[in-house]
Amino acid sequence: MSILTPRHESADLLITSFVPWLAHQKSNSSDDLIAALQSQNKLPTKSVWLRHVPVCFDSAPELVIAELRRLRPRAIICCGMAERRTCLTIEKQAERKQAKGRQTLQTPVNVQHLLKETSQSEVSYDAGQYVCNHLYYQVLVTIDEFQLATAAIFVHVPILTDENKFAMLEDFFKISSALLS
Repeated sequence: MSILTPRHESADLLITSFVPWLAHQKSNSSDDLIAALQSQNKLPTKSVWLRHVPVCFDSAPELVIAELRRLRPRAIICCGMAERRTCLTIEKQAERKQAKGRQTLQTPVNVQHLLKETSQSEVSYDAGQYVCNHLYYQVLVTIDEFQLATAAIFVHVPILTDENKFAMLEDFFKISSALLS
């Protein structure tokens, strides 16, 4: 895990991305997307990028929530890779399985508004049943529990190809800009 951008005492935007988690993956497309945006200077000025978060149910939320509580950013975008998806997807909710069923938490962010100017993005109501969903759930719980004034979304990124990369970069830039506006 590393923080690639300079450490700030505060930040407008905290972005997270994971390490690859399967043997056939050379990289994580969410990490690749943010790296490309950073190289093009398309991340907001006061952004902190927490990259290479481990794909681990315990340490992923610990690391991200520690930065969230330290920085208290205006917004956080947690990012993960979704190999079977074909566009960027903003997760509207996260779930936790309980003995009595599932508990669902929804982001209060108007995700439809974030998609207004995008061409290759959509809303998802299924953040999966793995670390992405678990991290998102814990982030939403923390924001509520500590009454943080932080807008939170989770974005799943498909495999990046020569055909879709430009649209994915543009859409993520538009989503992050709209989230901070």
